[in-house]
Amino acid sequence: MPRATAGRTSLADTMQLLAFGINHQTAPLQIREQVAFHAERLEAALREFVQTGTVKEAAILSTCNRTEVYCNAVDHGAALDWLAHYHQMSRLSIDPYLYTLPNTQAARHAFRVASGLDSMVLGETQILGQMRQAAKVAEQAGTLGTVLHKLFQQTFAVAKDVRTSTEIGASSVSMAAAAVRLAERIFPSIPEQSVLFIGAGEMIELCAAHFGARHPKHMLVANRTVARALALADRYQGAAISLSELPEHLANYDIVITSTASPLPILGKGMVERALKMRRHRPMFMLDLAVPRDIETEVGELSDIFLYSVDDLGSIVQQGLSNRQSQVSQAEVIIENSVQQFSHWLETRAVVPTIRSLRDHAEQVRRHEVERALKLLARGESPQQVLEMLSRSLTNKFLHHPTHALNHASDVERHEMIELLSRLYAPHSE
Repeated sequence: MPRATAGRTSLADTMQLLAFGINHQTAPLQIREQVAFHAERLEAALREFVQTGTVKEAAILSTCNRTEVYCNAVDHGAALDWLAHYHQMSRLSIDPYLYTLPNTQAARHAFRVASGLDSMVLGETQILGQMRQAAKVAEQAGTLGTVLHKLFQQTFAVAKDVRTSTEIGASSVSMAAAAVRLAERIFPSIPEQSVLFIGAGEMIELCAAHFGARHPKHMLVANRTVARALALADRYQGAAISLSELPEHLANYDIVITSTASPLPILGKGMVERALKMRRHRPMFMLDLAVPRDIETEVGELSDIFLYSVDDLGSIVQQGLSNRQSQVSQAEVIIENSVQQFSHWLETRAVVPTIRSLRDHAEQVRRHEVERALKLLARGESPQQVLEMLSRSLTNKFLHHPTHALNHASDVERHEMIELLSRLYAPHSE
C-alpha cells in the first residue's frame, strides 16, 4: 500500500483530509495490538487529538485487523507524531507499517474499506458497522466536522451501492464461520464438545451463533458484565459467569473463543496450565480474536493447547474467493466514480474562503452606501435622486477593481482577463 512521505512542505499549514494507520496487510499482530484504541477511551482520545491543534476534525476506526485515523489535518507529520505519542511508541517503531493517504486517496481508501475490498475476508460486512460506529463516536466526541461528515456519509452510500450492485459478499466465509472450521480440525464433532466464550461483543455474538448452530454439548459466556453475558447465553440455552470465575470453569471447556477489549491478557499461562492438569491433558482449542490479545502468547507453547490468533484464520477465509474476486472490478468502478464526486466537492470547498471574502467585501460596500443613502433621505433629499445615486455608486464600486486591473494589465494579461471577465459577467448574454 502506498505511503506518503511525512513532513512534505506542501502539506504544512494546509488543512487537508488525511487517513493514516496500519492494518493486517502492513503490520503484524504484535504491532497492531500496540496501536489499538480501547473503546471506552476513544472519545477522550479524539478530544485530546483535536485539542493539540494538529487537526480540526478526527475519527478513529480501531478493529482487530486495523487502526485508522481519519482527520482534517493542518500538519500531517504532527498527526502521525500524536499517534505514536498516544501509544507511548516512537515514530521509528511504527513508521515502517504506516500508510498515509491525503485527500482523494483517503476517500478512495475509506470507500474500499467500507465495501469490504480491503478486509481479510473479501466482501465481509462487519467492517461497515464498525465504520458507522467510528463516525458515531466522533460525533459524540464533537470531532466530526463538515469534511468528515461528508466523507462518512458518502462512504456509507458507496458501500451500500457496491453491495446491492455486485455480488462481492457472495460465498463469503466470515471470521465466525472460519472459527468453526478451524475448531473442527481439532474436534471433528462439535456436538461432543463444550464451548467457552470470553466477552459478549459483536464478534463473540457472531461466533456464538455459528457454534450454536452445531449444537455443542454446553456453552458458557464469561464477561465483565454478567447481565450482558446472560442475555447472550440465554439464546443458546447456555450459562453465564463473570471473568473472575474463569479459573474455576476453564478446565471444563474444550473450545475457548475470546474477544474482549481488555488492555491486558485475561488467560495467562499459569491459569491454563492448571486447567490442563485438571483435564488430564485432554487437548484444548483456543482462538484469540482480540487485539490486544486476551491470551498470553506463552500459552501456545504448552502441550495439548492449540492456540490461534485472528491472523491465523487467513487461509480459511480465502475459501470462495474466486467468485468474489470477479466482482472486484465492478466494485472498483463504483468506487472510482464516487471518488471523483468527492474530489469535486473537496475542490469546491477550497474556493469557499475566496467566495466568503468577496461576499464580505460586497456586504461592507452595500452597508456603507445604504447608510449614506439613509442619511440623505433623513435630510429631505429626493428619494428618486437618492436611489439613482445609490445604484450608480454601488455599480462604480463593484466594477472599480475589475476595470482598474483591466486598464493596467499587460497585453497578454489583458487578453486572458477579457476572457475571464466575459465568463464571470457575461456582458453580451442579454
